[in-house]
Amino acid sequence: MLARTLCVSAPGKVILHGEHAVVHGKAALAVAVNLRTFLKMTPRDDGKVSVELPNIGTRLSWETAKLQPLLVAFPADQAESQPPSPEQIEKLKEFAGLTNATAATQSLATLAFLYLYLSIASKCGFLPSVAILVYSELPTGAGLGSSAAYSVCLAGALLSGCGVIGYPLEDSQGVGRWPEGDLALINSWAFRGEQVIHGNPSGVDNAVGTRGGALRYQSGEICSLKSVPTLRILLTNTRVPRSTKVLVAGVKDKILKFPAVMEPVLTSIDAISQECETVLEAMADRPSLEHYPVLE
Repeated sequence: MLARTLCVSAPGKVILHGEHAVVHGKAALAVAVNLRTFLKMTPRDDGKVSVELPNIGTRLSWETAKLQPLLVAFPADQAESQPPSPEQIEKLKEFAGLTNATAATQSLATLAFLYLYLSIASKCGFLPSVAILVYSELPTGAGLGSSAAYSVCLAGALLSGCGVIGYPLEDSQGVGRWPEGDLALINSWAFRGEQVIHGNPSGVDNAVGTRGGALRYQSGEICSLKSVPTLRILLTNTRVPRSTKVLVAGVKDKILKFPAVMEPVLTSIDAISQECETVLEAMADRPSLEHYPVLE
């Protein structure tokens, strides 16, 4: 049973190279940005669970007793590697009263929370009565990994709150970090949250949100880049939101329709990612002005 307030945060990300191609098994290089999502989870004593998301104007609250019947669809032996089933998602939509008229961002955030809350709670045998507040510096729909940071924060807080993993922050500490084994578990559950939201994500966003830093991601394999120079990246928010789910589906459709055209494009993107990785490592060891034109 949760007896203290937990605070967690996760960074957003920028994909330097490999955007979209990474969904189809190609390499991507991604780095964390100094914009974060923050979550505070506080125990309640009234048998309710609440979620407040001020960035998208959403406040949700349910009695845990009314959530209890949904656990039938979330067995305790469900592995974190098992993707969300259509039946589970439909049950959650029906329970939350979500319709086509519900705004997509609010609807998906609700579904991701309920899925992770019920899936993780089923493993510890009780539904925690908690108040969750999530605030983000990341704009939604801007390609900066806001949904992944949200999923990572939920997974980390719920796994710790339910006692599945420990909580790395002591009272006297300002910051803490989970050990590698716990990070791997958080990343696995965060990926499930991303699947609820995006359908067929690559996994790179939640990997960066979980571990931070810079990494190479390909087909689920995560390789942290240890020696990377500090990069100054100009980010421009067009304030035109986009749906990752729709964009990913559009690329897949083109690959299916024009494989002879698209496969060489994906191969070229993969080659660029690998070349960039080589250059970044060389810059960290022996900085040279010759490296910058290659990156550009």
